[in-house]
Amino acid sequence: MNPVDIALCLAMDVSASVDFAEFQLMAGGTAAAFRDPGVLAAATGGPRGAAAVCLLLWSGVGAQDLAVGWMRVADAASAEAVAAAIEDAPRLPRPGATALGEGMAAGLVVLARAPGLATRLVLDVSGDGRHNAGRPPGPVRDLAVAAGLTVNGLALLHEEPDLLAHYAAEVIGGPGSFAMTCADPVDFADAILRKLRRELLGDALMV
Repeated sequence: MNPVDIALCLAMDVSASVDFAEFQLMAGGTAAAFRDPGVLAAATGGPRGAAAVCLLLWSGVGAQDLAVGWMRVADAASAEAVAAAIEDAPRLPRPGATALGEGMAAGLVVLARAPGLATRLVLDVSGDGRHNAGRPPGPVRDLAVAAGLTVNGLALLHEEPDLLAHYAAEVIGGPGSFAMTCADPVDFADAILRKLRRELLGDALMV
């Protein structure tokens, strides 16, 4: 893969608290975001004119699946290919605990293996609950920050209304990092759209 402005790993929670209908809303909302002209403009607006994107699904300890491998977004056709791949991604691995730190660690491994050269490496974590199994997320976040990566978060609040505080304290870090919220999976499409625009543009976009 040719060099890109950003390599973005979307790490999505599919633990037991996320049922099939909620997963469909989250995956469908993410796919819809890549069909948005603003997201395409953000992905292709940098000096290298492209972004690389993948989708990692995670739940309990040892339960992570790279549902969509690295794909390059450089034009409308490639953005549609990414959208279709995310839309068609199966709900794997099996539902389990919320091993947030384990999911983040798997995302860092995926980012370390990103093809080509990327100006920025970003892990985009979305979930609806606190870490409750496996390694804690804070030290994993610290490893990412030490390596120059950025970890951003999207907290779904329908299960835990105060989840944003956990994401702010234990998940996000690195250059330009931020956390956002959405009320529930129904609102996920709007939230991930705004989040992707901000991630792909960096500090150039005021949200």
